[in-house]
Amino acid sequence: MADETVEFSVAQRDAADGAPGATAAFPYDRTTVERFREAFPRARWRDDLGAWFVPGTRAERRLKSWMSREWSGVLAYADERGRDAFAFEPITSPYLEVADGFVVRTPYSRTVIAELREVPWARWDPALKAWRVPFRSFEELRRRWPAIEGAARLAEPEERRKRAEGRKASPEHGERRAEAAERRRRRYPVPEDAPPPLDRVLMTHVGCVVFEAVTGELVEPVIAGRFYPGVTAGAAALIWAAWRRPGHAELIGAWPARTPPGQSDLARGWWQPTIEVLREERRRAASLERARATRRSKVR
Repeated sequence: MADETVEFSVAQRDAADGAPGATAAFPYDRTTVERFREAFPRARWRDDLGAWFVPGTRAERRLKSWMSREWSGVLAYADERGRDAFAFEPITSPYLEVADGFVVRTPYSRTVIAELREVPWARWDPALKAWRVPFRSFEELRRRWPAIEGAARLAEPEERRKRAEGRKASPEHGERRAEAAERRRRRYPVPEDAPPPLDRVLMTHVGCVVFEAVTGELVEPVIAGRFYPGVTAGAAALIWAAWRRPGHAELIGAWPARTPPGQSDLARGWWQPTIEVLREERRRAASLERARATRRSKVR
């Protein structure tokens, strides 16, 4: 269980205000985070460090003291209780293995990933290519298991093939292919009198993008109405802007909006993303970059 305990390290001086401090990183659990914030009200989450930053010259000593109080015997007792609950009412599934904890191995499914991310202490094990869940999280895993198993079955290759054949026969298939072809053109309509700033992470109706150029080419009304119904220019004309997806480093450095977009922002078609949107986009970008790095290493 050493890899599931809290990890601490002395941080460099905070780039924002030069204050000394220490960082704390631990598997996400809502209750644990609440207790941590109560013990360290000045702590703040640092996306660039992937950890909580606690300011103060005595931060490391305070963190270690809190860890010894918080974790001494608590996790062992919680694991034992979860092990007993599983023995009394086990989960029988081809997607679940039991060792020193639970190992969840399923075909790739976004629903499965989303469900497991909500299970406290669950973590992805790249060596096993599976999710590890400790016994202490059994109750939450059992609560979410019907959704996890159902999504896993739908993600089986044979089920995917059947659904793909059904989609091809549907009248919506042609429209989806046309939408995909339009996205590959990496263009987006913007009002002529309200062009977006370039080289900045912005949110649009097609997700987070970085605009690289505003071409000035007029958008055909038929194309705008078919693929971009959310963008309206009022009396102004719509023109094309070229875009690309931002990288993880750019998303980390992006400045979040303090409030959600208003109706005028949505009609304009671009706006500053909120911190909630940025966190999700950062997670996706990090996952995509890891996958690309894995593919490159396999090629070598």
